[in-house]
Amino acid sequence: MALAVENADLMRRWFEEVWAKRRSEAIDEFVGEDSVLHSETGPMRGPAEFRDRFHAPFLAAFPDLSIEIEGLVASDEEVVVRWKATGCHAGEGLGMPPSNAACCFRGITWIRPRDGKFAEGWQASNIPEVLRGLGAAND
Repeated sequence: MALAVENADLMRRWFEEVWAKRRSEAIDEFVGEDSVLHSETGPMRGPAEFRDRFHAPFLAAFPDLSIEIEGLVASDEEVVVRWKATGCHAGEGLGMPPSNAACCFRGITWIRPRDGKFAEGWQASNIPEVLRGLGAAND
């Protein structure tokens, strides 16, 4: 049971440090060098790829992004979070001009920790759908 509590705390701290406080340098504290994080856009290997392909561009596109944990379940081997993120598309971080549209994202992140860091993870969300809508809004 103690490991389940540690895993839940790991995920809460991830959302606080990496997303709420926008500390990109903290990604190295949470994501293992040999990790694989699977997302709708394909796998990302290690902290640098996650930071460069997802975290930095997303925060650049949504500078006021706010994320809240809506549900969390943890075991000794895995932790699953249901989350909601809101923000205004006010930046160009995702390769499209800002639309200034208010956006709401929802998703589930499933992580398998090892030695206090993310070893493997999966994310399913409406991010691609919302971004497609923003692209259409810019046409």
